[in-house]
Amino acid sequence: MSLSALQKARYGYAPKLPSVLKNPPAEIAIEFGKPTSAISDREELQKVFARTYGKPMACFKKGANPNARKKLKVGVVLSGGQAPGGHNVIAGLFDGLKKGSTDSVLYGFLGGPSGLINCQYKEITAALVDEYRNTGGFDIIGSGRTKIETDGQVASSIETVKKLGLDAVVVIGGDDSNTNAALLAEHFIQKGLKTQVIGVPKTIDGDLKNEYVETSFGFDTAAKTYSELVGNIERDANSARKYWHFIKLMGRSASHIALECALQTQPNICLISEEVEAKEMTLDQVTEDICAVIAKRAEKGENFGVILIPEGLVEFIPEIKSLIHELNDEMAKKAAEFNALAGFADKKAWLQKNLSAPAYAAFASLPESIAGQFLADRDPHGNVQVSRIETEKLLALAVEQKLAEMKKAGTYKGTFSSYTHFFGYEGRCAFPSNFDADYCYSLGFTAFLLTAGGVTGYLSSVQNLTAPADQWTAGGIPLTMMMNMEKRHGAQKPVIKKALVELEGKPFKAFASQRDDWAVNTSYVFPGAIQYFGPPEVCGQPSKTIQLEHT
Repeated sequence: MSLSALQKARYGYAPKLPSVLKNPPAEIAIEFGKPTSAISDREELQKVFARTYGKPMACFKKGANPNARKKLKVGVVLSGGQAPGGHNVIAGLFDGLKKGSTDSVLYGFLGGPSGLINCQYKEITAALVDEYRNTGGFDIIGSGRTKIETDGQVASSIETVKKLGLDAVVVIGGDDSNTNAALLAEHFIQKGLKTQVIGVPKTIDGDLKNEYVETSFGFDTAAKTYSELVGNIERDANSARKYWHFIKLMGRSASHIALECALQTQPNICLISEEVEAKEMTLDQVTEDICAVIAKRAEKGENFGVILIPEGLVEFIPEIKSLIHELNDEMAKKAAEFNALAGFADKKAWLQKNLSAPAYAAFASLPESIAGQFLADRDPHGNVQVSRIETEKLLALAVEQKLAEMKKAGTYKGTFSSYTHFFGYEGRCAFPSNFDADYCYSLGFTAFLLTAGGVTGYLSSVQNLTAPADQWTAGGIPLTMMMNMEKRHGAQKPVIKKALVELEGKPFKAFASQRDDWAVNTSYVFPGAIQYFGPPEVCGQPSKTIQLEHT
C-alpha cells in the first residue's frame, strides 16, 4: 500500500480516552440505572422486543470486573454509508479485547451485514488494524446496506455466529442499522444463543442522537470537510462576483449538516428542512424567499451569493412530501404493474390514474428531468431515493424562472447566473478529525466493555463531549428506548427515531439570529482544511452544533 505523508503521520496519533477507560479492563465496573421505556408506541414495542425491552442504562466506573479477563470472540460489522472514524471504532474494540485477554479474537464481516448472513469474514489482527488507525473509509472490511430482515437472513446469521462461537456481534451503523441490531439481539435470545449484540452510533447526517448520544460519529469530520469546500466557493464567489452557487449537502432526513456548515461559513442563505415543514412552505414560497434575497443583494450591486440546501429538503415541502408518500404507497402496492411501463410518458399517464389530483399536479409541475428522478430505483425500504433528486438544480431553475418574471414586472434589476453543486461523498471517507478519531476509539473500547459486561441490545455511548477527552463518560443505552413505530413497506415497523433539527434548539436559534444580516451583507467565513496538529483551539474543537447545545 502506498502511503501519503499525512497517513504515515496519522498512524502515530494516539487517540485520547475518558479517564475511566484508561484503567485495566478488570478494574472497570459496569453499573446499571433504572429500567427504561421507548419514546412512544411502548405497548407495540414491548410486544416486538419481549426479551430486551425496558433494560436499564449502563455506565462504567472504576471497580472490579473479573469478566473482562475472559477470552472473547467478537464479530464486527460496518453497516450503511461510510463515515469518518469507523476504522478507529474497530481499533478501539480490538485494543479493548486484547487488553482484556490476549487470546480474544475479533472477526470482521466482509461487505456489511451480508458478510454476517453469508459467513464471509476475516480475522482482524494487530498488523491489519495498524494499517488503518486514524484513517478514513471503511475499506478495512467494507460496508453494505443489506438488511437482516427475512426469516432466512436471520437463520443464516444465527448459523454464522454458531459456527464462529461468537460471544458478541458489534454493529457499527446508523438508525436503521441499529434497529436491525436490536432485532438481532431479540432473535438471538429467542433462539437461546449466548451471542450479544452491541451497536455503535454512526452517521454523518447527525440524526442519530438524543440526550445520551450527543452526536453520531463522522458528523464532525464530514461537516468540517464540507465547510472547507463551502468556504472555498464563498471566496470564489466573492472574487468573481457574478455567480450564485446552489450547494446541496448530505442530510437525508435532517438538516444538521447544512446548519453546522452555515454556522461555520455564514452563507447568504441556508434552508432548513424542518423550518420549511413547520411553516408549511410550498416550493413557490421557498423560491420567492430566495429571490427576495437575490433582489436585495442586486440592489447593492452584489449579483452573487451562496445557498446551502439540505439533501432531503423536498420531503419537507408539503406538496412534494404528499407526492412522495403517495408514490411510495402506490408503487409498492402495484410494483409489478408500474415496473412493466417503458417510458416516462407511460409512467406519467399511469400516475395520473393512480395518484390524487393534488399529488399528480405537484408531479406534473416538475421539470421532466427532475420528475424522472422521483421514479428511479427505490431505496432498501422501497421509498423514493431522495438523494438522487437534484434539488439544487430544481431550485436554481425555479429561481431563474421567477427572477425573469420579476424582471418583466420591474421588481428585479440584477443579473443572475447559477452553478449547482452536491457535496456528499467528498466528506464520507475523509481523514477523521482529532475529535472523531478520539470519539470513535472511545466508542469501540466502550463496545468491548459492554460485551465484557454481558449486556445485549445496547448502544455504545460516550458523553460530556465538549469537555477534554479525559472528562468524557462512557456507558451504554438500551436500543429500544430510542424507538418508535413507523410505516415502512406499507406496514408499521419498529425503528430508531431520527433526531431532526430542533427549531427551539440553541444551534438553530444562533443561526436564525444572524441569517438576515448574512443574507444581505457578505459575511463569509473561510474555515480552511481540517487541522490535525497544533493548539487545541485549532485542531481539537468539536462541531459548533455540539458546543452550542452544551452552552
